[in-house]
Amino acid sequence: MDKLLALKMFVQSVESKGFSSAARQLNLATSSVTRMIDRLEDELGAVLLNRSTRQITLTDAGGAYYLKTRDILNAMADADESVSDRGEVPAGELRISVPVAFGHRLIAPHIRALLTRYPLLILDMTLSDDIVDLLGERIDLSIRLGSPAAMEAVISRRIGSFRRRVVASPEYLNARGFPDRPMDLMQHECLCFNYGAPQQVWTFADKGEEVRVPVDGPFRSNNAEVLREVVLAGSGVALLADWLVDDDIDSGRLTSLFEAFVVNPNRASSAISALYLPNHRGSKRINAFIDFLTKLLGSESHLEG
Repeated sequence: MDKLLALKMFVQSVESKGFSSAARQLNLATSSVTRMIDRLEDELGAVLLNRSTRQITLTDAGGAYYLKTRDILNAMADADESVSDRGEVPAGELRISVPVAFGHRLIAPHIRALLTRYPLLILDMTLSDDIVDLLGERIDLSIRLGSPAAMEAVISRRIGSFRRRVVASPEYLNARGFPDRPMDLMQHECLCFNYGAPQQVWTFADKGEEVRVPVDGPFRSNNAEVLREVVLAGSGVALLADWLVDDDIDSGRLTSLFEAFVVNPNRASSAISALYLPNHRGSKRINAFIDFLTKLLGSESHLEG
């Protein structure tokens, strides 16, 4: 029995929650997967998986075995990548995590250029606004907006910055009036990004002075693109990144307010950071993507730093 192949089949079956889906992922026949796992259980003298007509589940022995075998396969993959990643050109798989709207709007349109430049690179991009466990989720590189969460043994490189802009549609402003001062926003419908805090404060800074305005409104979302759509529909005022709304401002679909101020929610940072583990220092794949994104950010006139 090919023990390594058997381990791969077992782990894939667990993660795919079924033999058929595992077989599709491995480009094998379902019967081949089931037979190999049967042989693995016979060799071990233990049942690893409970089988039913609808699903498979781990036994107690299977759960412990899965954790060990997954670590073994991950370690082997890391060993292979550590060799291939020190070649002349970036090659192999690069697993990255980027914020949802940022990935859609700013990165996705330029992926073709990146892959054309590095034809041996395979990019696996996950979109998530959550804090990523780089080690546990096997993510090579995470791009974060704002202040990156302090994490032990994680390297953080600032690669750019952005500006947040207070925007509203002309229709909303015609109906509700233009706020003259930041404090006037307390009388407006402010549509907020949901950071999980019960009260959101927008901080307006100008020439060393700071004004903190508590804001509220009828709608919150944890997705910036959804907020943009709601603002475009005339439902209120929002604080959104320039890379998300600059085209709308230029076209007149949105109006930018308080341009003299630097505005951030709850004194948040406007940094764009790249996070990776120390064992990836010197990785050609990671450096290639960071260089690509740094140049991309530098080419955008609305990005600072």
